[in-house]
Amino acid sequence: RERENPKQAPASESDLLNKRLKLDYEEITPCLKEVTTVWEKMLSTPGRSKIKFDMEKMHSAVGQGVPRHHRGEIWKFLAEQHHLKHQFPSKQQPKDTPYKELLKRLTSQQHAILIDLGRTFPTHPYFSAQLGAGQLSLYNILKAYSLLDQEVGYCQGLSFVAGILLLHMGEEEAFHMLKFLMFEMGLRKQYRPDMIILQIQMYQLSRLLHDYHRDLYNHLEEHEIGPSLYAAPWFLTVFASQFPLGFVARVFDMIFLQGSEVIFKVALSLLGSHKPLILQHENLETIVDFIKNTLPNLGLVQMEKTISQVFEMDISKQLQAYEVEYHVLQEELIDSSPLSDNQRMDKLEKTNSSLRKQNLDLLEQLQVANSRIQSLEATVEKLLSSESKLKQATLALELERAALLQVVGELRRQTAAEPSGPEPDLARPGPTGD
Repeated sequence: RERENPKQAPASESDLLNKRLKLDYEEITPCLKEVTTVWEKMLSTPGRSKIKFDMEKMHSAVGQGVPRHHRGEIWKFLAEQHHLKHQFPSKQQPKDTPYKELLKRLTSQQHAILIDLGRTFPTHPYFSAQLGAGQLSLYNILKAYSLLDQEVGYCQGLSFVAGILLLHMGEEEAFHMLKFLMFEMGLRKQYRPDMIILQIQMYQLSRLLHDYHRDLYNHLEEHEIGPSLYAAPWFLTVFASQFPLGFVARVFDMIFLQGSEVIFKVALSLLGSHKPLILQHENLETIVDFIKNTLPNLGLVQMEKTISQVFEMDISKQLQAYEVEYHVLQEELIDSSPLSDNQRMDKLEKTNSSLRKQNLDLLEQLQVANSRIQSLEATVEKLLSSESKLKQATLALELERAALLQVVGELRRQTAAEPSGPEPDLARPGPTGD
């Protein structure tokens, strides 16, 4: 049960321990025995990487649940199936540089990656130890990816995606699956430096809310709450920074099956199924606080309801239409010839003040990050000085121990020398004189 692949050699005890540690999360849609058997049969099919499996069968199996201990292997299997069904033009693919080769190089993104390591699943035992096994593997994957895909490099949020993969498979496999999700399942576009795609995604989500949950859309509009206030981290970390691991793992199951539009479906379903609670809140702060902090912890039943709704949804046509709509609106904004100079100035002023506000927010975040770095550096200094004190104390103790051992040695030699002195000889003359 512990092994993912019957052909592999038995895992060492520390590997099994690590695997148990990684997979220690509460499952959404617990997997029944017969569903696990269906998966095991598919996974152990001879020559499976060249066989196209029935899409309906895979869809139904993912819907009924994915066994936690086989999850990494199932994601790889779904990726193989995707490759068989879609032959991509080579321009979409990165250069095929071997992982070990990438690890030998230096990355200019090192500082940004290191800062984010401690913020990625900070309470999970596999990642919480500073520069422990989990953080080192995560660093390697992110470094290798930043070298492979120099346009994206490293972007905040990516560490959570890589972290989820790493909890379910080995380091190099996780790297290949990250590459697959980014280039073939459409995640990469939202991390590009201009962040335009993220803006488009926020617009698309807003339009979907307008279509499916008009009362909620109106409520949020009334309080001037756009999706970017709460949903940007959902997209950039694929829900992993705020939601329970069992839920995030289910979202990944569906992304491997259906691609990145799953993120929209999950966001829409989450907002829809918590609509009555959101509508109770009457100001910007409490609404945003509820969506960001309370909603992710509302329990397994709601989570499972969200997941099953997602399987029934098809929004691909709307997403395409709203992307086109966004570009048309942007062009209209740019091509503003019918506008008077005053109107144009007003528009520019509004854009300007919104950018200033964003700038101030970012500055604030930067100051928080800087003070965090300073406190971490101070902690490191303290640790280093206490380490050197400990080394001195250890040295003094070792010298003391050596001196004591010398004294003990002296005493032993003296004790050993005493019994062989004249005392036993004095006892002998009595009987011989007799």
